[in-house]
Amino acid sequence: MMKNETYQITGMSCEGCAARVRQAALSVPGVVEVQVDLEKGLLHVQGEDASAAAVIGAVERFGFGAQGPVA
Repeated sequence: MMKNETYQITGMSCEGCAARVRQAALSVPGVVEVQVDLEKGLLHVQGEDASAAAVIGAVERFGFGAQGPVA
């Protein structure tokens, strides 16, 4: 079952940062689509069976803060 979740990301200041956050999220098994909103500091993830803890852990390993899922 596909689910959509949004995470608050801290530490992004440029398009390069957004690209790294996108890469981090896509590295999580089950994630199939990712959108990063640099201005709002949001990460939108679509996937199957991708846990929030796995997404947050991947983003944090790339050096950014992550909280969520948020509404």
